[in-house]
Amino acid sequence: MKIDHILRATRIDHPERFRLAGCDTAHTHGIDFDKEAAKQHLAADVERLADLQERLYAENRWAVLVILQGMDASGKDGIIKHVMAGINPQGCEVHAFKQPSAEELDHDYLWRCARALPARGRIGIFNRSYYEEVLIARVHREVLAQEKLPKQVVTPRIWQQRFDDIRAFERTLAHNGTLVLKFFLHISKEEQRERFLARIEEPAKRWKFSMNDVSERKLWDRYMRAYEEMIRATSHADGRWYVVPADHKPFARLVVAGAMVEALGRLDLAFPKVTGAALRRLDEARKALLAEKSSGKRPRKARR
Repeated sequence: MKIDHILRATRIDHPERFRLAGCDTAHTHGIDFDKEAAKQHLAADVERLADLQERLYAENRWAVLVILQGMDASGKDGIIKHVMAGINPQGCEVHAFKQPSAEELDHDYLWRCARALPARGRIGIFNRSYYEEVLIARVHREVLAQEKLPKQVVTPRIWQQRFDDIRAFERTLAHNGTLVLKFFLHISKEEQRERFLARIEEPAKRWKFSMNDVSERKLWDRYMRAYEEMIRATSHADGRWYVVPADHKPFARLVVAGAMVEALGRLDLAFPKVTGAALRRLDEARKALLAEKSSGKRPRKARR
């Protein structure tokens, strides 16, 4: 199963031309959708991703930031569960950004996300992110009011200013060795309705449903306009958006996994090479360990 053309089709390389209405949420880009084949392909990509993550961790120069955005029930949790399944937990951190705390509201809107950025050698996953500040804060103006900003800075240009800030922030990350990968999981309003109904019907998933989910659906068109403008304004060379058709969950997972494998592959990650004096010390250690075995001596037990 080749998905190179799908990655090119979902990556927003020309944001000035982007129109969200032109993106089919159920599109599988010519793939004859076979769930079993998709499952096998995802498993192969997860294995590749695990190898790349091990190299990332060992090399300890790059960091990777994965941002997942989407409407409720778009599959963000499923992406984290299935795509990141094979990654060593020591090299990966997941942060879900909910309603800001009082402490977070006393700082700028980037602060809480900046504190959670991945260190070198690690993958950080943001389930929602600072992009909520040009989405929910834009759709619900009362959210912006809660941020206690001086009146002088809350002008009609505030959204454009935030777009500028975000682009500059992501460029700074890129210039310092953080690979930024951004995915908008694009589902239809009807598919969201079906997933909400499934949550209600299944006892083990009812806890995930909130009555607020229903009220937010009434603002669907406003959210779609906010998403479109956000993607147009913030897809740039150092942080391009992927608009992922997400009505088919397995397909969306394939796209995210494939994009991560492709992007990490371009970093040319490698295990550090041991040479010179360090290699000679390793050879000495090897000889000492082999001699210990041939002498028949048993290692002394550590004292408690």
